[in-house]
Amino acid sequence: MVVCTIGVLANTMNIAVLTRRDMAAAPINRLLKWLAVADVFVMIEYVPFVIYRHLVLPEKLDFPYSWAMYLLFHMHFAQILHTASICLTLSLAIWRYLAIKYSDKSHILCTERRCSIAILTSFILPPILCAPTFMVFDIHTKNVTDKFGNPDIAYHVDSDYQGTLYQANFWVHGVVIKLLPCSILTVISVWLIRALYNANQHQKKLRNYNACPAAEKMVKRQNKADKRTDRTTKMLLAVLLLFLVTELPQGIMGLMSGLLGWCFFKRCYDLFGELMDFLALLNGAINFVLYCSMSRQFRQTFRQLLLQPHLARFLPPTASHSDSHNQNTCTEKIKR
Repeated sequence: MVVCTIGVLANTMNIAVLTRRDMAAAPINRLLKWLAVADVFVMIEYVPFVIYRHLVLPEKLDFPYSWAMYLLFHMHFAQILHTASICLTLSLAIWRYLAIKYSDKSHILCTERRCSIAILTSFILPPILCAPTFMVFDIHTKNVTDKFGNPDIAYHVDSDYQGTLYQANFWVHGVVIKLLPCSILTVISVWLIRALYNANQHQKKLRNYNACPAAEKMVKRQNKADKRTDRTTKMLLAVLLLFLVTELPQGIMGLMSGLLGWCFFKRCYDLFGELMDFLALLNGAINFVLYCSMSRQFRQTFRQLLLQPHLARFLPPTASHSDSHNQNTCTEKIKR
């Protein structure tokens, strides 16, 4: 719950910074903003789940139908938005790859319209990919006895462990939603690391070329642009690598559940389920730290966002002063 609370606050600050006028224009920042929005909703919805499961449920020792309904909603809602986060992260990686690999065509490939399509697709595609889960998991009943020895009915969310649909669900979840994006991100991350290395080598050559006085000004300008590009690439690379560390184990576990069946799912996947959820939530919570530590523009905008309300108290109302000055000038002209 602490991670969720910190994550909600951190991602809310991400949204506040990334929606500022000087930040919102960049397509990369638009993708990061919607990634923060998806993470915020996942964490907000996760808080009542944690409170009820770890604080309320152990005291009550029952499993009411309302809890089973909420658990089913929680499972589908979290999976859809988490899949949306995966799609947005994949879009970020592909976007950066295109911007660097085809820099001369970036004005055609990386347009505002294409960015809007990528964002829209990232939220439309997840419900389609998660459709097998909707059909596999349902509310089941179990005859139990309460603490007084009276017969009772417990409601719980479970799946039917037989049939093609059950196997297909884990293949879609493990391979299509997890391992395929992780594979693409691994290839792009390796390419970005290579691009950063080549950029550093290029900057070393430019520094040697800087010995010529006539080219000094041009080289400094080029170095400044290259450093800005490198900082953005390093920040996105950190986001991608953190995502891989979080999602790759989940993809492998999902694939093994599809291959080995329900026995592996119940004994292993369920056992590490909360740990993997914690890592996913932690991943969404620490993006703010990455942005602050690796993006100077993000730090400056965040500082302005914090200081602006406080500075406004001490600054004189310049607009109203100029208006009154203009009004007095007009009055004097009329008198004359």
